[in-house]
Amino acid sequence: MAQDGTRPGPGSTGGIDDAGPATGTVLPGPARPGADDLVQLIDSHGVRHPHAHYDALVADIDGPALQKLYEDMVVVRRIDAEATALQRQGELALWPPLLGQEAAQIGSGRALRSDDFVFSSYRENAVAYCRGVDLSDILRVWRGNASSGWDPYTINMATPQVIIGAQTLHATGYAMGIINDGDDAVAVAYFGDGATSQGDVNESMVFAASYQAPVIFFCQNNHWAISEPVGLQAHVPIARRAPGFGIPSVRVDGNDVLACLAVTREALARARSGGGPTFIEAVTYRMGPHTTADDPTRYRDANELEDWAARDPLARLAALLDSLGLLEAEYTDSVKATADAVAAELRQGCLSMPEPAPSDVFKHVYSTPNSWLDRQQDHYERYLASFAQAPQEGPR
Repeated sequence: MAQDGTRPGPGSTGGIDDAGPATGTVLPGPARPGADDLVQLIDSHGVRHPHAHYDALVADIDGPALQKLYEDMVVVRRIDAEATALQRQGELALWPPLLGQEAAQIGSGRALRSDDFVFSSYRENAVAYCRGVDLSDILRVWRGNASSGWDPYTINMATPQVIIGAQTLHATGYAMGIINDGDDAVAVAYFGDGATSQGDVNESMVFAASYQAPVIFFCQNNHWAISEPVGLQAHVPIARRAPGFGIPSVRVDGNDVLACLAVTREALARARSGGGPTFIEAVTYRMGPHTTADDPTRYRDANELEDWAARDPLARLAALLDSLGLLEAEYTDSVKATADAVAAELRQGCLSMPEPAPSDVFKHVYSTPNSWLDRQQDHYERYLASFAQAPQEGPR
């Protein structure tokens, strides 16, 4: 319910301008008057707002560091646009765009250490970029060339989880293992607002709280669970759910890369020092479709899209950089060239990707030899070989 006792409209809960107080949360309060429980350091006009608590957590982010964050967001937006184009051209079977969510993913992704482990959904390609994934590996599954994109242990990031919310259980289990190992690494689970209605997410928070596991639940509230608005399933901000499990939560402007960096750094520090899990709700917006198989014009008001376009994460950081004299043509030309080069590498990697051999389907099923699987593979390979031995019919 809203503060006046009325029920919010289907698309209203989770918005930046209608935030209510986060009763039960234990993290610092408003970044500025009117934002209530929403942490915001850079507003939609590119104005930097001081914060008594979070400024200290990003004190090292000077002009060049801001420029690097901006470059990251430009590059991943370019990756997203190129992958979407590849799908439209028939080179990919499907693609889940992240347009509009760059700040949430880059801000949090750049806060992580190399030994932290990420468990994501299918939309966190910007986080994968931060982890150093090979560009071709981002597309491998969507082209249908492999059942998974990369070796998780080379970049400490699990391959994307398509089953909604299941990755939160994996992250919590991994975090419990970290405790057993006596390490100070942290597990991070990324998921969307729709996943919070899944039992897996709630069960994982029960275990995380019970064992004080070093795990961060990073919810990107992008306002739409496929075609259903967040207000349909959440009549109060999603961040209010976590304190009921005994997990501190924070609500952050997901289009503010600096704020996302700050709150993630705080959650990481808490986890590393034995403080247990944190729930972060990054309030952002999915500017594109759920996937390239979706048509958001069938369920989303164009005016809503226009309103959120005015809060674009790249535009606001560009405005801040411009006000600091850090958006000169030489810099922007360099950023564009970098983004174009990455996109060209992505496209070339996609088009030159070798087709898998039929027997590759048996690879990586088990980590150790398995006689049952070996027998299946032998039968399948003899079946394929039979085609080459069969006499060929002549022309009729």
